Amino acid sequence: MLTPPDIAPDAVQARLAETYGLQATRTEFLPLGADVDSAAFRIEASDGRAYFLKLRRGGFTPAVVDVPAVLHHTFDIDAVMAPLLTRTRRLSVQDHGFDWALYPFFDGADGFTRTPTDRQWTALGTALNAIHRTELPESLRAGLPRESYSHHWREGVRRYQRRFINGVAGDDLVKRFLAFWDAHDEEIDSIVYRSEQLASILLEKSLPQVLCHADLHAGNVLLGDDDRLCIVDWDTLILAPKERDLMFIGGGVGGVWNQPREEALFFQGYGTNEAIDTLALAYYRHERIVRDLLEFCDQMFDPQASREDREEGLRQMASQFAPDNVVAVAHRDYDAIT
Repeated sequence: MLTPPDIAPDAVQARLAETYGLQATRTEFLPLGADVDSAAFRIEASDGRAYFLKLRRGGFTPAVVDVPAVLHHTFDIDAVMAPLLTRTRRLSVQDHGFDWALYPFFDGADGFTRTPTDRQWTALGTALNAIHRTELPESLRAGLPRESYSHHWREGVRRYQRRFINGVAGDDLVKRFLAFWDAHDEEIDSIVYRSEQLASILLEKSLPQVLCHADLHAGNVLLGDDDRLCIVDWDTLILAPKERDLMFIGGGVGGVWNQPREEALFFQGYGTNEAIDTLALAYYRHERIVRDLLEFCDQMFDPQASREDREEGLRQMASQFAPDNVVAVAHRDYDAIT
Protein backbone atom coordinates (compact mmCIF):
# COMPACT_ATOMS: atom_id res chain seq x y z
CA MET A 1 0.00 0.00 0.00
CA LEU A 2 1.53 3.29 -1.13
CA THR A 3 -0.98 5.58 0.57
CA PRO A 4 -1.75 5.35 4.31
CA PRO A 5 -5.01 3.81 5.51
CA ASP A 6 -7.59 6.03 7.17
CA ILE A 7 -6.32 5.43 10.69
CA ALA A 8 -5.00 8.37 12.73
CA PRO A 9 -1.52 7.98 14.28
CA ASP A 10 -2.91 8.51 17.77
CA ALA A 11 -5.40 5.66 17.16
CA VAL A 12 -2.49 3.40 16.17
CA GLN A 13 -0.56 4.36 19.29
CA ALA A 14 -3.58 3.83 21.53
CA ARG A 15 -4.16 0.37 20.09
CA LEU A 16 -0.50 -0.59 20.57
CA ALA A 17 -0.58 0.57 24.18
CA GLU A 18 -3.75 -1.38 24.91
CA THR A 19 -2.76 -4.56 23.05
CA TYR A 20 1.00 -4.79 23.52
CA GLY A 21 1.68 -2.44 26.43
CA LEU A 22 3.87 -0.51 24.01
CA GLN A 23 4.24 3.24 24.56
CA ALA A 24 4.81 4.56 21.04
CA THR A 25 6.36 8.01 20.61
CA ARG A 26 6.35 8.10 16.80
CA THR A 27 4.33 6.37 14.08
CA GLU A 28 5.64 6.49 10.52
CA PHE A 29 3.72 5.06 7.56
CA LEU A 30 5.98 3.12 5.19
CA PRO A 31 4.87 3.10 1.51
CA LEU A 32 5.98 -0.44 0.73
CA GLY A 33 5.03 -2.88 -2.00
CA ALA A 34 2.19 -3.21 -4.47
CA ASP A 35 -0.26 -4.98 -2.17
CA VAL A 36 -3.17 -2.58 -1.75
CA ASP A 37 -4.53 -4.66 1.15
CA SER A 38 -1.47 -4.33 3.38
CA ALA A 39 -0.11 -1.31 5.23
CA ALA A 40 3.17 -0.99 7.09
CA PHE A 41 4.39 1.33 9.85
CA ARG A 42 7.64 1.95 11.69
CA ILE A 43 6.92 2.42 15.37
CA GLU A 44 9.36 4.11 17.73
CA ALA A 45 8.81 3.39 21.42
CA SER A 46 9.62 5.30 24.57
CA ASP A 47 12.34 2.77 25.45
CA GLY A 48 14.22 3.65 22.26
CA ARG A 49 13.36 0.44 20.42
CA ALA A 50 11.84 0.33 16.93
CA TYR A 51 9.08 -2.01 15.76
CA PHE A 52 7.43 -2.93 12.48
CA LEU A 53 3.63 -2.95 12.39
CA LYS A 54 1.83 -4.72 9.57
CA LEU A 55 -1.88 -4.32 8.89
CA ARG A 56 -3.72 -6.71 6.57
CA ARG A 57 -7.30 -6.67 5.37
CA GLY A 58 -9.18 -9.50 3.69
CA GLY A 59 -8.10 -13.10 3.41
CA PHE A 60 -6.19 -13.20 6.70
CA THR A 61 -5.63 -16.63 8.21
CA PRO A 62 -3.92 -17.33 11.55
CA ALA A 63 -1.27 -19.44 9.79
CA VAL A 64 0.48 -16.32 8.46
CA VAL A 65 1.52 -15.49 12.02
CA ASP A 66 1.40 -18.94 13.64
CA VAL A 67 3.75 -20.69 11.20
CA PRO A 68 6.56 -18.09 11.29
CA ALA A 69 6.39 -18.14 15.09
CA VAL A 70 6.81 -21.92 15.12
CA LEU A 71 9.61 -21.82 12.55
CA HIS A 72 11.50 -19.22 14.57
CA HIS A 73 10.91 -20.37 18.14
CA THR A 74 10.37 -24.13 17.85
CA PHE A 75 12.63 -25.00 14.92
CA ASP A 76 15.23 -22.29 15.64
CA ILE A 77 15.27 -20.85 12.13
CA ASP A 78 16.59 -17.42 13.07
CA ALA A 79 16.19 -16.04 9.55
CA VAL A 80 12.40 -16.23 9.88
CA MET A 81 10.81 -13.03 11.22
CA ALA A 82 8.31 -13.98 13.94
CA PRO A 83 5.54 -11.71 15.30
CA LEU A 84 5.50 -10.53 18.90
CA LEU A 85 2.92 -11.66 21.43
CA THR A 86 0.15 -9.40 22.68
CA ARG A 87 -0.59 -8.99 26.39
CA THR A 88 -3.04 -11.88 26.06
CA ARG A 89 -0.41 -14.01 24.28
CA ARG A 90 -1.91 -13.74 20.84
CA LEU A 91 0.07 -13.16 17.64
CA SER A 92 -2.39 -10.77 16.00
CA VAL A 93 -5.42 -8.63 16.75
CA GLN A 94 -8.26 -7.13 14.70
CA ASP A 95 -9.11 -3.43 14.60
CA HIS A 96 -10.23 -0.76 12.09
CA GLY A 97 -10.99 -3.46 9.51
CA PHE A 98 -7.42 -4.84 9.58
CA ASP A 99 -5.55 -7.68 11.22
CA TRP A 100 -2.58 -6.22 13.11
CA ALA A 101 0.74 -7.95 13.77
CA LEU A 102 3.78 -6.39 15.44
CA TYR A 103 7.39 -7.38 14.79
CA PRO A 104 10.87 -6.28 15.86
CA PHE A 105 12.23 -3.75 13.37
CA PHE A 106 15.01 -5.22 11.23
CA ASP A 107 17.68 -2.64 10.52
CA GLY A 108 18.61 -3.21 6.90
CA ALA A 109 17.33 -3.04 3.33
CA ASP A 110 15.51 -5.47 1.08
CA GLY A 111 17.13 -7.43 -1.71
CA PHE A 112 15.97 -4.99 -4.37
CA THR A 113 17.92 -2.21 -2.68
CA ARG A 114 20.89 -4.11 -1.34
CA THR A 115 22.89 -6.90 -2.98
CA PRO A 116 23.29 -10.00 -0.78
CA THR A 117 26.82 -10.87 0.25
CA ASP A 118 28.19 -14.30 -0.60
CA ARG A 119 27.52 -15.42 2.97
CA GLN A 120 23.96 -14.11 2.83
CA TRP A 121 23.26 -16.09 -0.35
CA THR A 122 24.50 -19.25 1.32
CA ALA A 123 22.62 -18.45 4.55
CA LEU A 124 19.41 -17.93 2.56
CA GLY A 125 19.87 -21.36 1.01
CA THR A 126 20.45 -22.93 4.43
CA ALA A 127 17.34 -21.24 5.87
CA LEU A 128 15.12 -22.25 2.97
CA ASN A 129 16.30 -25.84 3.15
CA ALA A 130 15.41 -25.89 6.86
CA ILE A 131 11.96 -24.46 6.10
CA HIS A 132 11.32 -27.05 3.38
CA ARG A 133 12.34 -29.88 5.74
CA THR A 134 10.16 -28.69 8.61
CA GLU A 135 7.51 -31.11 9.83
CA LEU A 136 4.80 -28.83 11.16
CA PRO A 137 2.34 -29.99 13.81
CA GLU A 138 -0.71 -31.44 12.10
CA SER A 139 -2.89 -28.72 13.65
CA LEU A 140 -0.95 -26.15 11.60
CA ARG A 141 -0.36 -28.24 8.51
CA ALA A 142 -4.07 -29.07 8.14
CA GLY A 143 -4.94 -25.39 7.84
CA LEU A 144 -2.57 -24.65 4.97
CA PRO A 145 -3.62 -24.62 1.32
CA ARG A 146 -2.12 -27.23 -1.00
CA GLU A 147 -0.87 -26.77 -4.51
CA SER A 148 -3.57 -27.65 -7.03
CA TYR A 149 -2.20 -25.92 -10.17
CA SER A 150 -5.42 -23.93 -10.24
CA HIS A 151 -6.63 -22.33 -13.46
CA HIS A 152 -7.94 -19.33 -11.46
CA TRP A 153 -5.19 -16.93 -12.50
CA ARG A 154 -5.11 -18.01 -16.12
CA GLU A 155 -8.86 -17.69 -16.49
CA GLY A 156 -8.74 -14.28 -14.84
CA VAL A 157 -6.24 -12.99 -17.38
CA ARG A 158 -8.29 -14.46 -20.23
CA ARG A 159 -11.39 -12.66 -18.98
CA TYR A 160 -9.51 -9.37 -19.19
CA GLN A 161 -8.22 -10.28 -22.65
CA ARG A 162 -11.79 -10.77 -23.87
CA ARG A 163 -12.82 -7.53 -22.19
CA PHE A 164 -10.00 -5.59 -23.84
CA ILE A 165 -11.02 -6.81 -27.31
CA ASN A 166 -14.35 -4.99 -26.92
CA GLY A 167 -12.70 -1.77 -25.81
CA VAL A 168 -12.41 -0.28 -22.32
CA ALA A 169 -12.93 3.33 -21.32
CA GLY A 170 -10.85 4.96 -18.63
CA ASP A 171 -8.43 7.68 -17.59
CA ASP A 172 -4.96 8.34 -18.96
CA LEU A 173 -3.49 5.51 -16.87
CA VAL A 174 -5.96 3.04 -18.36
CA LYS A 175 -5.04 4.22 -21.86
CA ARG A 176 -1.33 3.74 -21.17
CA PHE A 177 -2.03 0.35 -19.62
CA LEU A 178 -4.04 -0.82 -22.63
CA ALA A 179 -1.42 0.46 -25.06
CA PHE A 180 1.28 -1.55 -23.31
CA TRP A 181 -0.93 -4.62 -23.12
CA ASP A 182 -1.78 -4.40 -26.81
CA ALA A 183 1.90 -4.17 -27.72
CA HIS A 184 2.61 -7.39 -25.76
CA ASP A 185 -0.66 -9.23 -26.31
CA GLU A 186 0.78 -12.17 -28.26
CA GLU A 187 3.55 -12.69 -25.72
CA ILE A 188 1.06 -12.54 -22.83
CA ASP A 189 -1.14 -15.08 -24.59
CA SER A 190 1.86 -17.38 -25.01
CA ILE A 191 2.76 -17.13 -21.31
CA VAL A 192 -0.80 -18.01 -20.27
CA TYR A 193 -0.92 -20.95 -22.68
CA ARG A 194 2.45 -22.32 -21.55
CA SER A 195 1.45 -22.03 -17.90
CA GLU A 196 -1.64 -24.11 -18.61
CA GLN A 197 0.34 -26.64 -20.62
CA LEU A 198 2.93 -27.11 -17.87
CA ALA A 199 0.24 -27.33 -15.17
CA SER A 200 -1.46 -30.20 -16.99
CA ILE A 201 1.81 -32.15 -17.00
CA LEU A 202 2.55 -31.48 -13.32
CA LEU A 203 -0.91 -32.66 -12.31
CA GLU A 204 0.18 -36.14 -13.42
CA LYS A 205 3.56 -36.08 -11.64
CA SER A 206 2.53 -35.86 -7.96
CA LEU A 207 5.68 -34.09 -6.78
CA PRO A 208 6.32 -34.09 -3.00
CA GLN A 209 4.82 -31.08 -1.24
CA VAL A 210 6.72 -29.13 1.41
CA LEU A 211 6.13 -25.96 3.39
CA CYS A 212 6.72 -23.02 1.04
CA HIS A 213 6.89 -19.28 1.65
CA ALA A 214 5.63 -18.86 -1.94
CA ASP A 215 6.60 -15.20 -2.36
CA LEU A 216 10.34 -15.29 -1.76
CA HIS A 217 11.33 -12.43 -4.05
CA ALA A 218 14.05 -9.94 -3.15
CA GLY A 219 11.59 -7.58 -1.49
CA ASN A 220 10.77 -10.17 1.17
CA VAL A 221 14.38 -10.86 2.15
CA LEU A 222 15.86 -8.15 4.37
CA LEU A 223 19.63 -7.76 4.46
CA GLY A 224 21.56 -6.20 7.32
CA ASP A 225 25.14 -5.63 8.37
CA ASP A 226 27.39 -8.49 9.50
CA ASP A 227 25.73 -10.81 6.94
CA ARG A 228 22.40 -10.84 8.82
CA LEU A 229 19.24 -11.59 6.87
CA CYS A 230 15.55 -11.95 7.61
CA ILE A 231 12.69 -13.54 5.63
CA VAL A 232 9.43 -11.60 6.00
CA ASP A 233 5.85 -11.47 4.67
CA TRP A 234 4.41 -14.95 5.17
CA ASP A 235 0.96 -14.18 3.75
CA THR A 236 1.19 -16.73 0.93
CA LEU A 237 2.14 -19.92 2.80
CA ILE A 238 1.31 -23.12 0.96
CA LEU A 239 2.21 -26.81 0.82
CA ALA A 240 3.74 -27.22 -2.63
CA PRO A 241 6.73 -28.68 -4.49
CA LYS A 242 9.98 -27.06 -3.35
CA GLU A 243 10.29 -25.44 -6.78
CA ARG A 244 7.49 -23.09 -5.68
CA ASP A 245 10.16 -21.23 -3.67
CA LEU A 246 13.23 -22.12 -5.69
CA MET A 247 11.79 -20.38 -8.76
CA PHE A 248 12.76 -17.04 -7.21
CA ILE A 249 16.46 -17.92 -7.16
CA GLY A 250 17.56 -17.02 -10.67
CA GLY A 251 14.01 -16.02 -11.62
CA GLY A 252 14.76 -12.35 -12.25
CA VAL A 253 11.81 -10.90 -10.31
CA GLY A 254 12.32 -7.14 -10.28
CA GLY A 255 15.34 -7.48 -12.57
CA VAL A 256 17.56 -8.93 -9.81
CA TRP A 257 18.57 -12.40 -8.56
CA ASN A 258 19.21 -13.54 -12.11
CA GLN A 259 22.92 -14.47 -12.09
CA PRO A 260 24.35 -18.02 -12.20
CA ARG A 261 26.95 -17.15 -9.55
CA GLU A 262 24.19 -16.16 -7.12
CA GLU A 263 22.39 -19.45 -7.71
CA ALA A 264 25.60 -21.37 -7.06
CA LEU A 265 26.14 -19.60 -3.74
CA PHE A 266 22.53 -20.18 -2.73
CA PHE A 267 22.74 -23.91 -3.46
CA GLN A 268 25.91 -24.20 -1.40
CA GLY A 269 23.59 -23.57 1.55
CA TYR A 270 20.47 -25.28 0.25
CA GLY A 271 22.21 -28.43 -0.91
CA THR A 272 21.93 -30.38 -4.13
CA ASN A 273 21.07 -33.85 -2.80
CA GLU A 274 17.58 -33.70 -4.29
CA ALA A 275 17.16 -33.00 -7.99
CA ILE A 276 15.38 -29.84 -9.08
CA ASP A 277 12.41 -30.50 -11.35
CA THR A 278 13.07 -28.12 -14.25
CA LEU A 279 9.54 -28.47 -15.56
CA ALA A 280 8.08 -27.42 -12.19
CA LEU A 281 10.54 -24.52 -12.07
CA ALA A 282 9.41 -23.39 -15.51
CA TYR A 283 5.75 -23.71 -14.53
CA TYR A 284 6.11 -21.59 -11.42
CA ARG A 285 7.99 -18.87 -13.28
CA HIS A 286 5.26 -18.71 -15.92
CA GLU A 287 2.47 -18.89 -13.36
CA ARG A 288 4.03 -16.08 -11.32
CA ILE A 289 3.84 -13.79 -14.34
CA VAL A 290 0.22 -14.76 -14.94
CA ARG A 291 -0.68 -14.07 -11.30
CA ASP A 292 1.01 -10.69 -11.43
CA LEU A 293 -0.71 -9.76 -14.68
CA LEU A 294 -4.11 -10.51 -13.16
CA GLU A 295 -3.28 -8.47 -10.05
CA PHE A 296 -2.08 -5.55 -12.18
CA CYS A 297 -5.36 -5.66 -14.12
CA ASP A 298 -7.46 -5.84 -10.96
CA GLN A 299 -5.53 -2.93 -9.49
CA MET A 300 -5.77 -0.78 -12.60
CA PHE A 301 -9.56 -1.11 -12.72
CA ASP A 302 -10.18 -0.97 -8.97
CA PRO A 303 -12.14 2.22 -8.21
CA GLN A 304 -10.78 2.17 -4.64
CA ALA A 305 -7.11 2.01 -5.65
CA SER A 306 -5.10 5.22 -5.41
CA ARG A 307 -3.44 6.74 -8.44
CA GLU A 308 -0.06 6.08 -6.81
CA ASP A 309 -0.80 2.36 -6.46
CA ARG A 310 -2.08 2.16 -10.04
CA GLU A 311 0.98 4.00 -11.36
CA GLU A 312 3.26 1.61 -9.49
CA GLY A 313 1.34 -1.39 -10.84
CA LEU A 314 1.78 -0.16 -14.40
CA ARG A 315 5.49 0.43 -13.82
CA GLN A 316 5.95 -3.05 -12.38
CA MET A 317 4.03 -4.69 -15.21
CA ALA A 318 6.18 -2.95 -17.82
CA SER A 319 9.39 -3.89 -15.99
CA GLN A 320 8.55 -7.59 -16.24
CA PHE A 321 9.19 -7.46 -19.98
CA ALA A 322 12.61 -5.84 -19.63
CA PRO A 323 15.80 -7.82 -20.44
CA ASP A 324 16.76 -10.39 -17.75
CA ASN A 325 13.46 -9.90 -15.96
CA VAL A 326 10.82 -12.56 -15.37
CA VAL A 327 9.45 -12.85 -18.91
CA ALA A 328 12.91 -13.32 -20.45
CA VAL A 329 13.81 -15.93 -17.80
CA ALA A 330 10.53 -17.80 -18.37
CA HIS A 331 11.16 -17.93 -22.10
CA ARG A 332 14.64 -19.36 -21.50
CA ASP A 333 13.24 -21.96 -19.12
CA TYR A 334 10.62 -23.07 -21.63
CA ASP A 335 13.12 -23.29 -24.47
CA ALA A 336 15.37 -25.45 -22.28
CA ILE A 337 12.69 -28.09 -21.60
CA THR A 338 11.16 -28.26 -25.09
